[in-house]
Amino acid sequence: MATAILARRPDSRRWWILAVLCLSVLLVVVDNTIVNVALPTISRRLAASTQDLQWVVDAYSLVFAGLLIVGGNVSDRLGRRRALQAGLVLFAVTSVAAALSRSTGELIAARAAMGVAAALIYPATLALLTNVFTVARERATAIGIWSGVSGLAVAIGPVTGGLLLRHFAWSSVFLVNVPIVAVALAAGMWLLPESRDPRAGRFDPLGALLSVAGVGLLTWTVIEAPTHGWGSAVTIGGFAGSVVTLAAFVGWQLRRPDPMLDVRLFRNMRFTAASGAIALAFFGLFGFIFLVTQYFQLVRGYDPLRAGVATLPFAIVTGAVSPVAITLMKRMGTKAVVAAGLVLMSAGFVVAAGTGADSPYWGRIIVAMALMAAGLGLTSSPATEAIMGALPLGKAGVGSAVNDTTREVGGTLGVAIVGSVLSSAYGSHLGSALASVGVPAPVAAQARQSVAAGLEIAGHAPAGLRELAVAAVRAAYMSGFHQGSFVAAGATAMAALAAVIFLPARAAGQHPGAGPADEAAATAESLSAYALVGDPADDRC
Repeated sequence: MATAILARRPDSRRWWILAVLCLSVLLVVVDNTIVNVALPTISRRLAASTQDLQWVVDAYSLVFAGLLIVGGNVSDRLGRRRALQAGLVLFAVTSVAAALSRSTGELIAARAAMGVAAALIYPATLALLTNVFTVARERATAIGIWSGVSGLAVAIGPVTGGLLLRHFAWSSVFLVNVPIVAVALAAGMWLLPESRDPRAGRFDPLGALLSVAGVGLLTWTVIEAPTHGWGSAVTIGGFAGSVVTLAAFVGWQLRRPDPMLDVRLFRNMRFTAASGAIALAFFGLFGFIFLVTQYFQLVRGYDPLRAGVATLPFAIVTGAVSPVAITLMKRMGTKAVVAAGLVLMSAGFVVAAGTGADSPYWGRIIVAMALMAAGLGLTSSPATEAIMGALPLGKAGVGSAVNDTTREVGGTLGVAIVGSVLSSAYGSHLGSALASVGVPAPVAAQARQSVAAGLEIAGHAPAGLRELAVAAVRAAYMSGFHQGSFVAAGATAMAALAAVIFLPARAAGQHPGAGPADEAAATAESLSAYALVGDPADDRC
């Protein structure tokens, strides 16, 4: 097949293609959160500490984030459809491996392998979307739907996990991926066209190694900081090492004639500010979900299904707001919509920070989650459109990878930092509380390992101390919950301020009253960068 650069009419099946891409991205994002509702069960079955549970979540996110730039580059070079389908097959295989795990070490390793597969899938979905939707306004709408599905998946995960855990073992949260992969593979083989960057350049193994090492060391340092101490040599050395490694990555990319990631893109403030907004929005969101899924089960006593259903406001509100955000963006500009979304998220976290162990669900809790979800919907779609709109279609894979990396790095660090704040506050508060009710120091030390361990030990305390010990564990958790919520609120408030200062309202040359002629010119410019490998039908089975 010969490679041709050509303008063509939009694919008549583009909305069906979008459905396949959304199913694939749903699979990947759901796995970021479906495991959260299973954490208390995994803690009991595999004797996992709070740090172990963080690694069960973060092993997936860490590898996923670290390899996204590599995955986007591979899809641009070898073909986005091929990368997507290879990732789906690997995702199914590693999901089975996770389900068969018999120790936390095995589960963490399997989750890391799932992250490798996700790094092939996620950037390919958005890259294919931007190449299939060649009309600017349709592409913005499609990105809004794609972002909405990503937001929906964040909340669908806990609900699905809770439903599965009510009827099956914890391994079912991984086995459920297999039939979904089968559907996505079958539909994708028939519908998806192939595309790649005809000027992708050489593969950059050193750049890949530096990017993975920098992000990995940073996240490991944050997760382990409560164990080693925030001021310890290990923690300070870890932060310093990650900064040096990431600086070396930037320097190496600047020297290469064909960089894996052209870091000069970050001179475009629309690209940079939008990336930062997404990173901090998902920092707050993923950190809070780590808190609230355990709050519902361990503090309020919900079973996994009820805990999952309790997070449904995220899915309902995000799904309703995300498409609307694109319409608002076209009328008001990216700056106003993204900044408003981040302010709403910050307000939601502040409301959540006032939650008590017995706060009514249909009150402060539902208000907090609705604010967060509405804020996420307003932030994610316009910011994603801003990132992708800054790139030619030939670089859609690596552009998608940058968008996805900001989400994953933000989410990973959110779980790591908010989880670390929770762990530090819980352990500090619980130690003094249990000592005050006469619990022996060795027993109190075991209770400080995790909330599940604390409740189990409190449940076996002498009858006269049992009620006081359980109350002490719950109060200690709520102390960490409140501090973690304020950290999330601070991150999104800072992002809102940065959006107001740095994020342009519209792309250069774009204006609110752009008519059909302007859109036609923008579409023609996009099509000039559109690389289609042969005829789409040639690559379908």
